Amino acid sequence: MRGRMWKLAIYLFLLGFILNLLGIVTHVVVSSFAKRWFGKPLPPAFTTDWFTYAWREFELSHVLFITLFIALAVVFIALAIGFPAAYVLARRNFNAKPVLLLLYFLPLLIPQMTYGIPLATTLYGFGVGGTVIGVILAVLVPMVPLAVFILLPFFEQISLNLEWSAQMLGASRLQIFRRILLPLMLPGILTAGLLVLVNTISNFELAFLLAGGGSQTLVVALYYNVFAGGVRPVYSIDAMAVIYMCTVMAVLLVALRFVRPTQMVFRLDGRRN
Repeated sequence: MRGRMWKLAIYLFLLGFILNLLGIVTHVVVSSFAKRWFGKPLPPAFTTDWFTYAWREFELSHVLFITLFIALAVVFIALAIGFPAAYVLARRNFNAKPVLLLLYFLPLLIPQMTYGIPLATTLYGFGVGGTVIGVILAVLVPMVPLAVFILLPFFEQISLNLEWSAQMLGASRLQIFRRILLPLMLPGILTAGLLVLVNTISNFELAFLLAGGGSQTLVVALYYNVFAGGVRPVYSIDAMAVIYMCTVMAVLLVALRFVRPTQMVFRLDGRRN
């Protein structure tokens, strides 16, 4: 009886969470298309003018370009640093390795504001605060450990005997990397790149602290326009929020069209066995 009550409570909690989420999203979407909406269950008329207004007034073409540029740059740099770091951590054992891993993953464990403010102060001191470079450097702090955290188990699943056998047959380190490690690690690289990309686009705290007038990402621009001075039509803000949701969903769906993280892990594990 107690077990059934627990299951019922869990189901009710999940149902309430899903309905609440759908209600919020639905309200924002309907409001973005509403011509006017006061005190009625549904708007009396619908329009797409608010999307045109938001695109023009909030300079969303520039904001989207900056967002995608920062996201792709962070993915490239995080993978370039995370790949060799994960390889070393997977292949080397030393006494301080658990402590080093804990320190390395601290940016993923603690709130970003705790280190974001001193990090922003330092970057502003070097003159890169408020620039695209400053945002990239700040967001890299948690994204590099995230890339390492994802790549590490993929490296651990690749038998070291493969590298030893290739060396015995006369293969160079470059050949081992190009013909053995890179093909076997491709699922891990794609999975890490996908998660870093989505997390970078949705990152707010660090981008907010380092972004300037011409380096705002979409989520930061949305925040500024919500709390900006003057009269901002709420429908245009909702339209901007819908554009943000659609951007994240589009990136995620396109990425998942080529990358399926759960299947990648099982495929790699089956190949190892």
